[in-house]
Amino acid sequence: MSARRRVLIVEDETLIGFLLEEMVQDLGYEVAGVMSRLDQAMAAAPDSFDMAILDVQLHGLQVFPFADRLAAQGTPFAFATGNGGNGIPEAYRGAILLQKPFQQESLSWVLGQLAAQRTTQ
Repeated sequence: MSARRRVLIVEDETLIGFLLEEMVQDLGYEVAGVMSRLDQAMAAAPDSFDMAILDVQLHGLQVFPFADRLAAQGTPFAFATGNGGNGIPEAYRGAILLQKPFQQESLSWVLGQLAAQRTTQ
């Protein structure tokens, strides 16, 4: 990886956010930010990150409006969820999922898939 990809983490559980941040950095990516609320994510500058990991539920709100924005911009993202594909709208049934609880190997695979999507765009 010649240029470090910037990953936005959207996660409302503080410990999981810290864990993701550390793992993302350990895997050689740059953390563009860790946000815990939908309004923070919606306000993020589109050019400040290359891809995103999105917790499906943020303090009782679903992250899908932000996912819609990312999809419209062509920014790759994955959903982090403990429910598998349950609760993911039909429009996102093919999205990459990071199953909670996760290991660094699964996060590495997810980030590799997102980086490949970014490269082919």
